[in-house]
Amino acid sequence: MRFHYIASQSNGRIIEGDHEAESAAEVLGFLASQGLKPISLKAPKELSKTSRFKIFSQTINVKDKVFLTKYLALMLRVGTDLLRAVDILIADFEKPALKALLMEIRTSLEKGQPFHSVFVRYPKFFSAVFINMIKAGETSGNLELVFNQLSVALQKEQDLRRQIKAAVTYPIILLSASAAILFLLVSFALPKIANIFTSGGFEPPLFSKIVFAIGLFMGKYFWLILIFIIILLVSAWFFTTKSIIGRKLLSRFIVRTPIIGGVLKKIALQRFASTFSALLSSGLPILDSLEITADAVGNEELKTGLRRIAREGISKGLTIGEAFRKEPVFPRVVVNL
Repeated sequence: MRFHYIASQSNGRIIEGDHEAESAAEVLGFLASQGLKPISLKAPKELSKTSRFKIFSQTINVKDKVFLTKYLALMLRVGTDLLRAVDILIADFEKPALKALLMEIRTSLEKGQPFHSVFVRYPKFFSAVFINMIKAGETSGNLELVFNQLSVALQKEQDLRRQIKAAVTYPIILLSASAAILFLLVSFALPKIANIFTSGGFEPPLFSKIVFAIGLFMGKYFWLILIFIIILLVSAWFFTTKSIIGRKLLSRFIVRTPIIGGVLKKIALQRFASTFSALLSSGLPILDSLEITADAVGNEELKTGLRRIAREGISKGLTIGEAFRKEPVFPRVVVNL
């Protein structure tokens, strides 16, 4: 049987490999004879999970990326080479998905592949901004600076998400509870009131008749209506998150919503400014920085505007200021800066 092991050498470096043996005890004996300290040992039936599956089976969140970039920046600052820094993080991190990612990075580095090549394989977890900044840092030799910029930017993003979540959670709960109570009242309470009027021989006004008719209908077909609402909500969610047209329509609707639209646009502008600045600082050309930032702002109007600035403005000889002035989606304050 073939066992897969992860072990540490006497100098602290982490290695992994496969070994043919009849039992786990035999593999442990082999590792001891090689002067290796076992960290993980997996039997053949467990080998179906490759490192890539381990990564996809868990979430690498913003907090993980903040720690990863912060510690890599710190170790590069004190003079640790990149491969050694990755080895140290493999030993320190406990989350299986991060360990698997770092092991894949180490394998790629040992094969002479660029550092950013591993992140390209996981677009679900690492954005184009993240990947291109690392790529630019490798090219310019400023990985430490890029890691530091990424950790700061990711920390700001994490704080921003917390603020948005805190601001939106209470109104959503309140609206959902109000809608549920109203739905239940119309479905169950109104039919009983309507029956009281009917049995008492009272003739309610026209408006009351309409309301009672709605209540009786909802009470009679409650479960069908509930199933229909659930299907409608799920369909709307898929349409607005999975299709380009749906995302554009949702973005336009939200942007035009009083108060919320203004707040979200300011957040998108803040994201634009920080992302564009970070990409330029990492050494990326202006046109590339604009294209990547367009995909990162999270607002369809700003995204379209940034792409027009890059493709129909700067690429045709306009200055940055001139190209931005032609886009009404950007406030005058931003353009003048």
